[in-house]
Amino acid sequence: MAVGVNVEVKEGVARIGLDDGKVNVMSTKMLAEIGAAFDRAEAEAEIVVLRSARPGIFSAGFDLKVFASGDAAGSLEMVRAGAELALRLMSFPHPTIGVMEGHAFPMGTFLLLACDVRLGARGPHRMGLNEVAIGIAPPSFAIELARSRVHPAWLSRTATLGEMYAPEEALTAGFLDRVVAPEAMDGVLAETITALRGIHKPSHATAKQRLRQPAMDAMRKAIDRELTMAAYMASSRARSAVAMPG
Repeated sequence: MAVGVNVEVKEGVARIGLDDGKVNVMSTKMLAEIGAAFDRAEAEAEIVVLRSARPGIFSAGFDLKVFASGDAAGSLEMVRAGAELALRLMSFPHPTIGVMEGHAFPMGTFLLLACDVRLGARGPHRMGLNEVAIGIAPPSFAIELARSRVHPAWLSRTATLGEMYAPEEALTAGFLDRVVAPEAMDGVLAETITALRGIHKPSHATAKQRLRQPAMDAMRKAIDRELTMAAYMASSRARSAVAMPG
């Protein structure tokens, strides 16, 4: 498998695999590749599966080295790319399945939250919005996305305290729809795909749009308000230095 984002379309299902050879950091390049994969999926498939090919990790989230470097333009470009991709997934016309089999740090969590069906494997991994733990306030687009899927008490804990959740907790919180044993994932995924084949796709797309329009409108406003250079620079001056993981 080539390093990066890989797409296989077979029998109406586009399987998008994430594999940067390391921890699937959501760089601007990686986000663009995922967007291109969804372009192909939209044109060639009816159902989309988003899954990591890296053991123990879905995604390490945004590239913290870009934040820590002080490159405001690069940081803004990366965050805006992530925000636009998450917003696109919220209204994607085909059913989407996100598969979590390892850690999902914030941008990874955002992509999973935007999927229609979110499957998680049991294991010693976590997901959530841990930005405040590393000196960053969660962007408003992400809070609005999470608000639309996560139960309020759990949202407050992850957004304001930086808590990350194991799969069973994530299921209770609303981050995931189902948690299964790792060895059962392929079978459950196949069952899910079969179930999704049976729904009326145009009605699905319309229902998704109607249900999520308020959240998408809030995300759009947040992106346009916060993710400009002037707003980003003002926010940067107000926050402490990014704490790189040890």
